[in-house]
Amino acid sequence: MKIRILSIGTRQPAWVTAGYDAYAKRLPKDTRLILEEIPSRSRRGADAARCVIEEGEALLARVKPDERVIVLDEGGRPLTSQGLGAELDRWRRDGRDVALLIGGADGLSAACLARAEWCWSLSSGTFPHGLVRVMVAEQIYRAWTLLTGHPYHRA
Repeated sequence: MKIRILSIGTRQPAWVTAGYDAYAKRLPKDTRLILEEIPSRSRRGADAARCVIEEGEALLARVKPDERVIVLDEGGRPLTSQGLGAELDRWRRDGRDVALLIGGADGLSAACLARAEWCWSLSSGTFPHGLVRVMVAEQIYRAWTLLTGHPYHRA
């Protein structure tokens, strides 16, 4: 199974890349985590709502027809680590690849939210998008360790 993180924004700080890579590289080949960056739309003098629509179009253009689409949004469903482990197990048994969508500075478009099978919230707070990438990679790795009995998770 491939889990693709489709994220608005490029040129992240080195700590974001290092943090993401640290967890993505730990996953086995049968549970690959792949980051695909999509350039954000310029906000200089632009209408923020129009930028969100354009970013949403760019995200959805990268989604494959048979992928399970999950959006990350503060209004989504929070999951415990065990809950995400159960979701990861469901995704693996389902046999479809997964696309996780992370919006830009002003969030996700209505079209992205409508295309999603469900919406995942990491927290009721708001985080920088680079940090979200690291957190998602760590949570997916943690979920995998729960499924495989690896000692990483110690709750």
